[in-house]
Amino acid sequence: MLKNYLKIAWRNLVKNKAHTFINIAGLSVGLACSLLILLWVQNELSIDAYHKNADRLYTVYERQYYDNKIQGQYATPGVLADELKKQIPEVEAATNLIYGDEYTFQVGDKILKMTGADAGADYFKMVSVPLLQGNAQTALNSPVSLAISRKMAVAFFGSPEAAIGKTIRYENKKDFKVTGVFEDVPKASSQKYDFVRNWYSFLEENGWAKDWGNNGPATMIMLRADANPALVEKKITHFLDNLNKDQKKGTFTEELGMQRLDEGYLHGNFDNGKIEGGRIEYVHLFTIVAIFILLIACINFMNLTTARSVKRAREIGVRKVVGAVRSVLIKQFIGESLLITTLAVVVSLVLLVLLLPVFNHITQKEIDLPFNQPLFWIKLAALTIITGLISGSYPALFLSSFNPVKVLKGAIKLDSGTTMFRKGLVIFQFALSVILITATIVVSRQMAYVQSKNLGYDRENLIYVPMNGELIPKYSTFKQEALRMPGIQLVSRMSSVPTNMSNTTGNVNWEGKDPNVNIEFTQTSVGYDFVKTLRLKMLAGRDFSKDYPTDSVGYIINEAALKRIKYANPIGKPLTFWGKKGTIVGLVQDFHFNSLHEQVQPLVIRSREGEDYGTVMVKTQPGKTKQALASLETLCKQINPSFPFTYNFSDQEYQKLYQNEQVVTKLSDAFAFLAIFISCLGLLGLAMFTAEQRIKEIGIRKVLGASVSSLFALLSSEFLLLVIIALFIALPVSWYAMNHWLQRFAYRTPIQWWMFALSGATIILIAILTVSFQAIKAALINPIKSLRSE
Repeated sequence: MLKNYLKIAWRNLVKNKAHTFINIAGLSVGLACSLLILLWVQNELSIDAYHKNADRLYTVYERQYYDNKIQGQYATPGVLADELKKQIPEVEAATNLIYGDEYTFQVGDKILKMTGADAGADYFKMVSVPLLQGNAQTALNSPVSLAISRKMAVAFFGSPEAAIGKTIRYENKKDFKVTGVFEDVPKASSQKYDFVRNWYSFLEENGWAKDWGNNGPATMIMLRADANPALVEKKITHFLDNLNKDQKKGTFTEELGMQRLDEGYLHGNFDNGKIEGGRIEYVHLFTIVAIFILLIACINFMNLTTARSVKRAREIGVRKVVGAVRSVLIKQFIGESLLITTLAVVVSLVLLVLLLPVFNHITQKEIDLPFNQPLFWIKLAALTIITGLISGSYPALFLSSFNPVKVLKGAIKLDSGTTMFRKGLVIFQFALSVILITATIVVSRQMAYVQSKNLGYDRENLIYVPMNGELIPKYSTFKQEALRMPGIQLVSRMSSVPTNMSNTTGNVNWEGKDPNVNIEFTQTSVGYDFVKTLRLKMLAGRDFSKDYPTDSVGYIINEAALKRIKYANPIGKPLTFWGKKGTIVGLVQDFHFNSLHEQVQPLVIRSREGEDYGTVMVKTQPGKTKQALASLETLCKQINPSFPFTYNFSDQEYQKLYQNEQVVTKLSDAFAFLAIFISCLGLLGLAMFTAEQRIKEIGIRKVLGASVSSLFALLSSEFLLLVIIALFIALPVSWYAMNHWLQRFAYRTPIQWWMFALSGATIILIAILTVSFQAIKAALINPIKSLRSE
């Protein structure tokens, strides 16, 4: 019996090649798209979940209450971890840590830059990164301890075994001993690093991190197996009350909270001091998109199969007359659906192999196809069965319900409920397509707005060169020589870069300040020609200059800072920063020194031409970037031969602020196109079905003198009505969804009427083009043939 069903199914597939191709194409594209998204979702959910003690590892975060607002952050005091371990019995291990800094290492003549982390002695006791050489208990127990990855060990020493116990030069100023070699950090880690340096070395170089009033490093703790996380969090909530003296000033208070380490990657945003959203929103969004695209593909199968029902009506009638019961027919049609779905799955896997490299590039992932994992094939089999059942259920129920007497008499007529259901499916498809098109337009406009918005400084022809080695003490020489070289226009320096100024302080005072109010100011230190190099607009006063020795206690503020300080004329007015009394020498127009997700914050700029860290900013002459880079490389090799020349473009650093949004933009474009493509197949199915049902009517109308254009309008109007209904449903939903998304940005493009008009016009045009082929074909058919058709 099964063999007979397969035979009949295969014959039908071969006999109706165009119908089969459209069915398989729609399903395979929908399946491939859904599989890509689900692989990405699975990857996102796996980040940081590989730790053996994941249920005991927590990140400590901080809530700050000041200036009538609540600020949440992962930055904590650099001495918090040790204190928590001492005072909270439930804390078994703890470490402060900082990820992501890049440093230069040297062994012999080999000099390489490596990305690393600074962490405490407990680090390898907590994380599941296996040590190939060394001991987790002692790998980071001294100020000269350094643990390196397999990759770094091979690069410098040839193997992990050869690296252990060896000395390696750090930043050409300190020697470290390799006390551990760990396996390369897994792909499932949210943080990538090639080495881990002992935390006490970091504290030696960054004395500010020892102060309870300063935040920056992260804090990670591991609870005892028997600890109750809720009780521990309650214990540490007011842990800083007696440690941070700043809390006694005004209305500034701090609280600590806990978040599981494996939740931080997806739930990393703060709203009013509480963890609220993050990348998990994109995970939910794209999961829904994957389900909807697969549903659209299944709906196409239903429409296309039902459209061919007339061709099989007589077959069904004959089989019923000779004794076939409805359940047997349902099984047959479900079997045919599963066969088509299986063929579509095979095609989708081929598409998956072809598309995955492009998908990885867009999403900046390293997702592998899990063909060697049995669970993947089990999930794929389940997806195949579910898709086959969903897509085949309605056609099976519909076809098996035909009355054999009416069928054999040639009177096949759909009831109004069936017709409305089919039309509802098409409306659903196009409503989703309209939402995706509108989303694509709004997201693209916001990204264009972000790129084109005047940030208040000029990021064109701006290069960042990190300060290290001899470049620090010889910065003045470097600047003088660079300004004489081809392609270089201006040179200055900054403790951070304009796209990432995140250091804040509440230790700013001025005349008339309310002692009960604590205001956080962003702060940075700069060199001479800073304003000129970034082309900031000076509203009053002047830039820092070597002609004014008192600039060591001079400050430049922005408009946002002036609004809080409330000086009528700020130039020459007193300002005390970190206990150093000075005066305001300049007022600059607000400029964006973080992403457009945030409002411009009050800013205090200090003069530090001789700072021992930071970034050199080089303004190149327009059109001479290559020449300027060659000049800088030559100069750096002369002044700083022990360090490789590295640089970043200001534009590239700015782009990094919007990586998530850029991924969403590209994926939205792709998904909108796919949704439209698959939806058009569904519309084509409905057009085919209608043409099949009205073929004799069309023939009679032509005999009576109906023109081709009137027949085209007759056949097209019904479909356009469905699209217009879809528009009325989708546009309010689109407005709500995109307005909610834009709330992420403090500065955003307005949602304008033309965005919805463009979305509607696009979908109507596509619908007309899709229907026109079938409508014109039906209108041009010879009326004699149509009247003779059975």
